[in-house]
Amino acid sequence: MSATPSMFAQSFFHGTKADLEPGGLIVVGHGSNFTEVGPLSWVYFSATLDAAVWGAELAAGDRPERIYVVEPTGPVEDDPNLTDKKFPGNPTMSYRSREPLRIVGEVTKWQGHPPERLREMKEGLARMKAEGGGEIID
Repeated sequence: MSATPSMFAQSFFHGTKADLEPGGLIVVGHGSNFTEVGPLSWVYFSATLDAAVWGAELAAGDRPERIYVVEPTGPVEDDPNLTDKKFPGNPTMSYRSREPLRIVGEVTKWQGHPPERLREMKEGLARMKAEGGGEIID
């Protein structure tokens, strides 16, 4: 079998509770999934499905959790909110861009985190907020 360049292209994911369509754009100017800060001047995404699952599970609102396969339309950089603060070296493969993300598809079958782990994460975020932390480097 001969390989085509697209066979080895990197996939990127965006977790949210927004109901979006393939071909649409995720643009700057929306609030964070993790804090009440907003609007943000970056769009955030990851090359790992696990990080996108966290984004979907922690997003505000009562809509269904969604994970979209996205492609950046402009320059990309490491997300300093994770790489500088929590995970040096970017093992979560988390990124951001000031340019839109084009939605190329949706991941419809994915496994969420166990309820106990999700509860722990939400409690940790609430504790961080109560202590005055959780600022987003925007």
